[in-house]
Amino acid sequence: MMRKRNGYPVYPLTVAQKFHLYYLAFCPKKQVVNIGNSLTIGTELDWDELRRAIYKAYERCESMRLRLAEDKDGNWYQYVVDKEEREIEFVDFSNQTMEEAEAEMRKWTEVPFSHHDAPLNRIVMIQMPDGYNGIYLLVDHITMDAQSIICFFKDIIELYCNAKFEGVAYPKEMSSYIAQLEKDLAYEAGCNAKERDAAFFHKLIESSEPIYNGIDGNGKLMAEREKSGNPDARAAVNVSDSVESALDIFHLGEEPTKRLTDFCEKYHVSMVCLLIMGLRTYFQKMNGFEDVSINTAIARRATLQEKKCGGTRIHSFPFRTILSEDKTFLEGIYEIRDKQYEIFRHANFNPVDYFAYRSKIYPNEKGRTYEPMSLTYQPLSLRDKELDKLGDIRYKTKWYPNGATTQGMYLTVMHHPEDNGLDFNFEHQIKAVSKKQLEYLYYYLCRIMFKGVENPNLPIGDIIKLV
Repeated sequence: MMRKRNGYPVYPLTVAQKFHLYYLAFCPKKQVVNIGNSLTIGTELDWDELRRAIYKAYERCESMRLRLAEDKDGNWYQYVVDKEEREIEFVDFSNQTMEEAEAEMRKWTEVPFSHHDAPLNRIVMIQMPDGYNGIYLLVDHITMDAQSIICFFKDIIELYCNAKFEGVAYPKEMSSYIAQLEKDLAYEAGCNAKERDAAFFHKLIESSEPIYNGIDGNGKLMAEREKSGNPDARAAVNVSDSVESALDIFHLGEEPTKRLTDFCEKYHVSMVCLLIMGLRTYFQKMNGFEDVSINTAIARRATLQEKKCGGTRIHSFPFRTILSEDKTFLEGIYEIRDKQYEIFRHANFNPVDYFAYRSKIYPNEKGRTYEPMSLTYQPLSLRDKELDKLGDIRYKTKWYPNGATTQGMYLTVMHHPEDNGLDFNFEHQIKAVSKKQLEYLYYYLCRIMFKGVENPNLPIGDIIKLV
């Protein structure tokens, strides 16, 4: 067993990290674990001060200094180096078009990292054609997730603003990635909580077999039944033979978004509950089944230490609802909320073990699943009370696709920094799901959510008929 690497103590990978290595192993496009983003601000920047803020943010965030190493038996380890001394690049796009600048950053996002004792992120200071200036950040998902990235971006902005402007407080310290990692590894080694979590999920899985719902009806399920000769088959294939992907983004403006958030506040439910209710009702409309499963991502950042420790902490589990058409929209949302609370309590469980156990209980041919898509809701926004002191500075964030995904369809819903509306980011395999299918899904998802928000006591069946 490896104990030290280049003088630094090494640690095993967590379950969340191993998951990324797992699908990376059979994906021909190794950039599948890349996350590319930019954050730009509508003002002139002091590039030297920004460079200092970036180095300081590296110093404060252990997971941005993470390295991976593989031993002779093929086991992977991680360690944190003392500091980053790489040159922070600067690229001036101001003489190009926005299309040219964004095409270049998409190219950067498609370059995979080496996983052997090498940095797993890249930062470029960028001057954009639209007068906005800021940072392009590329990270390997094995080291960071969306919440970590937003936290890191905010740290850079706050460090920069503290240096440049009066009255902006110095940001509070980040928490230790290593300290949180040690807690996670202690859980994985075995404890009472882990046993309770396993018992919860095993019971949930054993309750009954889910059923596949397709994006535009049950054609895939019927084809599977015909092909297998099993008229009762409940799983189907939802991916294509190509991992080539596209990213299609639909934007919901500030005013309609506010109607959704006002509903959530009034009825004490989270936005993710409303999104799940909208999606599962869409699938119920398209397939005719009361029983709907989709994969949902859980950030596992309940404590302040977890929120500010960086790293990748996402665990993804199927979220199954069985809601009859005579249940009201609000009753459905409350059921989802209660079930979410239950799953959150046990979310440290290994998702790979979840799927392995489910495969044992309900054996299906390889590649078959019950879930047509995955959902992530990203509640963190770059809007911050500290930054309000700088006046009406406008922000833009952009997410650049890496060109590959192992999933048929993955929806990430995020708050848009310019108007605080919602961006619906659909990453999808080009051969598995078309843009036209996504436009249809998005249109009906919005109609279902707004009809439900306006008439929370309307039965699900009536909403399906009315939209």
